Amino acid sequence: MTDGRHWLPRRAQGSVAPTSQTWVPGWWRWDKDAKGRSSWARGRVLASLAVLVSGLLAFHAAVPNTVGHLGSLLEAFLPWLGLAVPMLLLLALLRRSTTALVALLLPIAVWAQLFGGSFLPGARGAHDMTVLQHNVSDENTDPAGTAKALTDAGPELIALEELTPSALPRYETALAPGYAYHAVQGTVGLWSKYPLTDVRLLDIKPKGFEASWSRGLRSSVRTPWGEIAVYVAHLPSVRVRLNGFDSGHRDESAELLGVALSAEKLHTVILLGDFNGTLDDRGLAPLTSRMNLPARNFAFSWPAAFPVSRIDQIMTRSATVTDLRTLPATGSDHLPITAGVKLSS
Repeated sequence: MTDGRHWLPRRAQGSVAPTSQTWVPGWWRWDKDAKGRSSWARGRVLASLAVLVSGLLAFHAAVPNTVGHLGSLLEAFLPWLGLAVPMLLLLALLRRSTTALVALLLPIAVWAQLFGGSFLPGARGAHDMTVLQHNVSDENTDPAGTAKALTDAGPELIALEELTPSALPRYETALAPGYAYHAVQGTVGLWSKYPLTDVRLLDIKPKGFEASWSRGLRSSVRTPWGEIAVYVAHLPSVRVRLNGFDSGHRDESAELLGVALSAEKLHTVILLGDFNGTLDDRGLAPLTSRMNLPARNFAFSWPAAFPVSRIDQIMTRSATVTDLRTLPATGSDHLPITAGVKLSS
């Protein structure tokens, strides 16, 4: 044939010579191509890309952050780098490259090691109390409905961000029946079933911000397992701009919060908030290096319409997060997250 199609003989029964042929599409043949290259010699560029994806997954911390905070940008969406695998797989099949297919085993293995545990079934771990974190959005038109959805989850502690002066009374009214104690500093608040003491403003304001900017509080909570410190914080937003990932203010605020955590005298600490970053993001290292982190999972909290990242976090010190999951959407652009916390030894 001269049209690029290939014909393979079909063996007849017994010793009779072949009498018919079976057509096989050219793109499915894995023998040498028109240039005489075998399937092992083709697709070296695709194989190199597979190795590159593996390197970015495994050594993301080595990506420099000096120009445009590219390292933080990569880490903000690190699990999604796995989407490169099916794309490279399709190209490897079209290229009929055995080399590229073998090379793809490397990013698959690295991604599975990092995130595969999220797909494994696991029973809810034993815990002493349940905590809930939610950025309720300053554009939420249904504070009462949001508050009811949160209380239905039955947490002992509720941390809220983006509380506006107009909406705050509605949250206070809706949450009062189940939560006798609460504290608010600026736009963040904490509601508790246990008494709150030593409540104070947490100053995490970056340089140059207005004096009225207030997004942090610290409180002691008298629980049946002893007194613990609870921190609620909302770090500054980040932006993806033409010159890179703008996270400078957030990183500065994280540094201030990390200093406060280091100075905390109570043994047990629970940290809740919207940190505008994932636990892989090195910009949050002042926090993640000091706290116990929950196990990796895909409890993405933002944006609520199609969550791609978890920027709302629950961390602990001298305690363990035994379970972390998202709740159904409220009137916010974030999903609430809730976790069990093991306090007792």
